[in-house]
Amino acid sequence: MRRALLLSLMIFFLSLSAVSALTVYSYDSLEPLAEESFGKFTEQTGIDVEFRAVGDSGSLLSLIISEREKFDGDVVIGIDNLLSRRAFEEDIFLSYRPMGFERIISNDLLLDEEWRLTPYDFGSIALICNGSQIEESISTLWDLTKPEFERSVIIQDPRTSSTGLSFLAWTYLLFGERFEEFWRALTPSILTVSLSWDDAFQKFESGEAPIMISYATDGAYSKHYYGESIYSTVIPEGKGYVQVEGAGIIKWTDNLEEAKLFMDFILSEDFQSHIPLNQWMFPVIEVEMPPAFDYAVKPQKILKLSADVDLSKLIETWEEVIYER
Repeated sequence: MRRALLLSLMIFFLSLSAVSALTVYSYDSLEPLAEESFGKFTEQTGIDVEFRAVGDSGSLLSLIISEREKFDGDVVIGIDNLLSRRAFEEDIFLSYRPMGFERIISNDLLLDEEWRLTPYDFGSIALICNGSQIEESISTLWDLTKPEFERSVIIQDPRTSSTGLSFLAWTYLLFGERFEEFWRALTPSILTVSLSWDDAFQKFESGEAPIMISYATDGAYSKHYYGESIYSTVIPEGKGYVQVEGAGIIKWTDNLEEAKLFMDFILSEDFQSHIPLNQWMFPVIEVEMPPAFDYAVKPQKILKLSADVDLSKLIETWEEVIYER
């Protein structure tokens, strides 16, 4: 009761302040979620939100690190469980445990014991396939190296795309010492390496290639928009890698109290309930799910990357294979 009163008083006094806007950065594909939900935050607090999109999560993180105290954002949304490693090394986020944290459905979703990042959604990496363009079944990722899949796969660059980095981690978890061997065998099957998920999905939907790296919730997307699952979703052998995305307060913000309120908002139903049909991911608190999510595929086994795996070395190996250095 006391905390609720303090929150009400904080909102009241903030509404009298000179703050005109809170600046929130994220990746391009979060824009529909921002348009649909951020207005509720402004309605509740009187604080306007200026949303800015920068490509994919990897590009956004690189921008923050390069600009550091010159970066003009207050809150960043979209740093996942792999990119968080570099973010924590660079010390760019403040610690803050939002109100409502106890509603997060599993401790497995937590990104940081210090709460420098708060999880807001999660989903498994998967292959999505246009069945009208391919006839071969895919039982393992090694199947993609067959000659019949030449120039049939769209992937994302792990240096700029969180989806691409998650796929890289997934292949390492599946193949271990044969990681480099797999990527060398896969190279002829790759049509293009896109900088972002958005770019890859546009190419996939336009029919440039029948397979892309995406998410296991894409069946729900297809059902919602087309009335049927027109694309098949494949998690080979049922062994999936789950991406958890988080949000955090930039260390150099001039609007700390406002940013804290926004982080509280991220774990509210007013934000979380908009995630399924905008992000096509699962929210981190219990909300009523759209019927289309009955068509989302879940892995039988979740693979996790050990903290002692050096991502920079995996990326370096990937670069050598892809660009034949």
